[in-house]
Amino acid sequence: MTTIDRTVDARGLNCPMPILRARKALGEVPVGGVLEVLASDAGAPADFEAFAKTTGHVLLSCDAMDGVFRILLQRSA
Repeated sequence: MTTIDRTVDARGLNCPMPILRARKALGEVPVGGVLEVLASDAGAPADFEAFAKTTGHVLLSCDAMDGVFRILLQRSA
């Protein structure tokens, strides 16, 4: 099981707000730590995949349940 260091609840927010909140929160996560993002924006999976590729952070998973995406990002250096 993955240990979550911080959670961002971005449900109800549209792009780019979930990404902006995640970027800010990642600054409070230790290197190698995991940020959990909860988002309801349908574009969130693609947005976070692109975010991970451009920032070097690792997209560990992106699951959906009842219209909410649970995205796990691991902070890189």
